[in-house]
Amino acid sequence: MTGAVGRGKNQTQWRLRVVHTTGYRYATAVTQSYNEARLTPRHDDRQNLMVARLETVPATRAYKYTDYWGTEVNSFDLHTPHTELKVVAASVVETTDQATPSVAATWSQLKSPDVLDAYADYLEWSAYVPKHGELAAVARSLRKGCTPQETVLAVSKWVHGKLKYQRGTTGVHSSAVDAWQAGEGVCQDYAHLTLAMLRAVGVPARYVSGYLHTKPDASVGETVVGESHAWVEAWTGEWWGFDPTNDIPIGHRHVWVATGRDYGDVSPLKGIYSGGAATAIEVTVDMTRLA
Repeated sequence: MTGAVGRGKNQTQWRLRVVHTTGYRYATAVTQSYNEARLTPRHDDRQNLMVARLETVPATRAYKYTDYWGTEVNSFDLHTPHTELKVVAASVVETTDQATPSVAATWSQLKSPDVLDAYADYLEWSAYVPKHGELAAVARSLRKGCTPQETVLAVSKWVHGKLKYQRGTTGVHSSAVDAWQAGEGVCQDYAHLTLAMLRAVGVPARYVSGYLHTKPDASVGETVVGESHAWVEAWTGEWWGFDPTNDIPIGHRHVWVATGRDYGDVSPLKGIYSGGAATAIEVTVDMTRLA
C-alpha cells in the first residue's frame, strides 16, 4: 500500500482507537496451539499507526515479523491446557482520505514485461479468485473505451450493483464465482469478485483487509460497533484502493491491516492445535473516534 496516496490540504483526518476481539472455544482441552495473528494496522501516507498492543488469554509471548506481503504478523504458541483462546488487538491510528492517483498507466504499459514481472502475484488465479469465462467477458465489456483507472471504478461499481449484501449465503471458503452465482455475499465476496474481473483484463489487483468505522458523522469520544472489512487495491501506475461493498473511495473511516492476493493471505487469526473440535468465539470490533 506504500505510495498509494498522498495527503491533501482539504482531506478529513480522524484519530481512531480500534479494539478487535477474536478467538476460539474448544470441545476438549487443547495442549498445543500454534497461531498467527494479522491484526496490527500498518503505516503509509494515508494512515499513521500510533499505538498497537496484542494480548492473549491464556497469556503468551508473541514473536513479530513482516510476511512476504508486507503484513505484520504476531506469531505465538501455547502449551498450557486451555479450552478457550481469546486474542485482543488494540491500536490507535490517524487516518485521512485517499488522494486521487497521480499516475495513470496505459493498457500498453500494463502489458509490458517489467509490469507483468513486478506484479505477477496480483495477476494470478487462486481458489478464491478463479478464472471464469463469463466474468472475464463482462470485464472486457466494461473496459471498452476506458483507461485502466476508469476500468477499476467501472468494475467495482458493477460488482456493487450485482451483489446484495447478505450474511450467511457464503462462507469463509467461498470463491468469487460462488458469490456471483448466488448474487449476494459479504465484503470478502465483493472484493474477490472485483479482483477476478480486474485480473481478467490485466489490471494487477490485491485484497485489503482492515476495518470500517460505521458512522460517518461520529462525534469525538463516541464508540461504535465497527466492522472487519475488505476492499481492493489496483495498480494503474501506482497502488490505490476502492471499496466495492459500499461503492466509495477509501477514506478516513477505513483502517487497513493487511494486503495479499486474496483472503487466504490475510486471515486475521489462523493456526494449528491438538485437541477437540473448535468453534469461533463472537468477533467484536469497537471503534472510537478520538479526534
